[in-house]
Amino acid sequence: MSGRFFLDTNIFIYTFDSKAPAKAKKAVQLIRRAADTGEGIISYQVVQEFFNVALRRFPQPMNAAEAEQYLVTVLRPLLAVHSSPAIYLEALRTAEKHRLSWYDSLIVAAALEGQCEKLYSEASSWLLANCNVAWLASS
Repeated sequence: MSGRFFLDTNIFIYTFDSKAPAKAKKAVQLIRRAADTGEGIISYQVVQEFFNVALRRFPQPMNAAEAEQYLVTVLRPLLAVHSSPAIYLEALRTAEKHRLSWYDSLIVAAALEGQCEKLYSEASSWLLANCNVAWLASS
């Protein structure tokens, strides 16, 4: 394994959360570290989930131009894991074996595909115990 780490969707969402400044600050630091070192990565799923929230659920939703700018400057440089049959198979096995949700299993499978040592997420207790997950809220 490398020094790579995976950033789950909530890390990006926290950067826009004015009600949780400590989480927002930590999230910004993680994203900056990911971009500066090249060690942090995301998957296609993170991009999809982020825009689902940013375009519809933010108190002030992003418009198309803002979303495009964020994609080009923040998300795209970190995007390293794309959809594949291998990821789906790994996610199915992970979901069944550990009783994780489908979406959590896809995140785990993507982190494994990306050869990540850590997965930064606010995740289930199984992820915390078994995936060397660094939980943002406990930082």
